[in-house]
Amino acid sequence: MNFDLKHLMAEATRLTRAGDLRAATAAIQAALRGAEPAQPVTKEPVTEEPGGVIDVEARQVPDASPARGVDDAPAAYADASVPGRFVAGSFADAAGRRDYKLYIPPEAGQRPLPLVVMLHGCTQDPDDFAAGTAMNEAALAQGFFVLYPSQSRQANPQACWNWFKHNHQKRGRGEPALLAAMTKAVMAQYAIDPQRVYVAGLSAGGAMAAILGEAYPDLYAAVGVHSGLAAGVATDLPAALMAMKSGGVLQGGAASGVPTIVFHGDADATVHASNGEQVIAASVGNTATVEVQHLTANGARASTRRLHRSADGRVVAEHWTVHGAPHAWAGGSAKGSYTDVRGPDASAEMLRFFFEHPRKTVH
Repeated sequence: MNFDLKHLMAEATRLTRAGDLRAATAAIQAALRGAEPAQPVTKEPVTEEPGGVIDVEARQVPDASPARGVDDAPAAYADASVPGRFVAGSFADAAGRRDYKLYIPPEAGQRPLPLVVMLHGCTQDPDDFAAGTAMNEAALAQGFFVLYPSQSRQANPQACWNWFKHNHQKRGRGEPALLAAMTKAVMAQYAIDPQRVYVAGLSAGGAMAAILGEAYPDLYAAVGVHSGLAAGVATDLPAALMAMKSGGVLQGGAASGVPTIVFHGDADATVHASNGEQVIAASVGNTATVEVQHLTANGARASTRRLHRSADGRVVAEHWTVHGAPHAWAGGSAKGSYTDVRGPDASAEMLRFFFEHPRKTVH
C-alpha cells in the first residue's frame, strides 16, 4: 500500500477530536514509521487535549507522590547519600497550578546561590528526572538550588509540557507564564542570585525551556535544551509531528541572543537531531565564528562540540552532537528513565556553561 503521511496525520487529528485515542495513536505511529496503521503495542501516546497527541518511545514511570502545600514541612530526600533537603510544594496563580520539588543545598541562606530550573520529559516526574540527571548531587557539590516543576496529568495525561500549542509559547500566557511565576516565587522565598537563574529540560521539557528562554530573557540567564525543539516550530499537531520527524520551521525575527547549550543524539528516533541545530539558530543566528571540536573518551560515546562565538570572541552557544546516542539524557544515571550512561556528562557541561553566563545587569 502507498504511504500517505499527510493523510495519516489528518486521520490521527480527526480520530483524536472524536475521542478515539487508541486509533489515533495507531495512525500516528504509522506516520512516524512510514507504514500503514497497526495496532499500538509498544508505545505510549502522549496527549495534551483533544487535537493534541504526540507519540514517543516511552518507559512509563510512577506518578509523583501526593502534592504538599508550600507551607508543609519539607519531605526527606529519597537518597540519604545526598545531604540537603528535597522538599515538595505547589504553586498557583491565574495561569494555573503545578506541584514542584525543590532541592535546597546545605549552605542555603549563607549567601545568594544560583537556581537551575529543570523541566522533565513526557511520562517523567521530578523525582525520576532528579535521579536520572543526578542534578541534586551536582547541586550539593557546587552549591545551588534546583527547582523541578511537575506537569499536571490533567493538563497533559502523559505529563508532557505543552510546547506545541500556540497558547503555551509566549510571555504572559499559559505554561510559560506559570513556570516563570513559579520561578520568581521560589526566588522570593530563598536567597537566590537573580543574575544566575537558568532553565534546562529534556525532550518536551527541552522545548519548553527554549520557549522560556526566548520569552523571559530578563529572568533566565542561559538555557539548556536536551533532545528538544526550538520555540515556535509547531503550533498544532501536524506541525509537531513533522518537526519531531524531520525538523520544524523557525519563525521569522531576530535571534533571541540568550546563551544556549544543546545536547542531542544523532541516533535519536523520537526527536530528529536537526532540531538541535534549529535551537542554536534561534538563539544566536549566524555568529561570527564556529569552532568545531571532536571529543572522545574511553568507553564513552564520541561527540562533536560546536562553539559559537560572538564578534568579540565570547562563546554564546554550544551544540553537542552525541554520536550514536538515542533519545536520552547524556551521561545520566540508570536510576532514572531516558538516560544514556555512555554519553558525555550533559549535567556537568550544562552547569559549566550556565555558570560561565550570568545574566548581564542592566543599568
